[in-house]
Amino acid sequence: MARWPGWVYGTGEEPDYRFSLANERTLLAWLRTSLALLAAGVAVDSLDLGLPGGVGPALAILLTLLGLACAVGSWVRWARSERAIRRGEPLPASSLGLLLTAGVGLVAAVLVLAGV
Repeated sequence: MARWPGWVYGTGEEPDYRFSLANERTLLAWLRTSLALLAAGVAVDSLDLGLPGGVGPALAILLTLLGLACAVGSWVRWARSERAIRRGEPLPASSLGLLLTAGVGLVAAVLVLAGV
């Protein structure tokens, strides 16, 4: 039976399982971060934080989009890393951390400016 996705598993050699499991643990850590961002988005939307105007809904949307980007980006990062491991290549660079840092920094700046 062929493993999915074929573009990851259909190339290179079978690596030491410890590397694949470490890569999977990293994926799961990013997915936990994604779930936390989604939960924060729901909380900001559900709770009355006393934010002025449309700041609350805007923050909820931003946090939800960050959670979505984190989930999708983490899977892409896992797949690219797994493929590189199988091929014996250097691990590819990822801008996922920079994106999340900028997004969370923006959320924090808005909250500070809103006086929370």
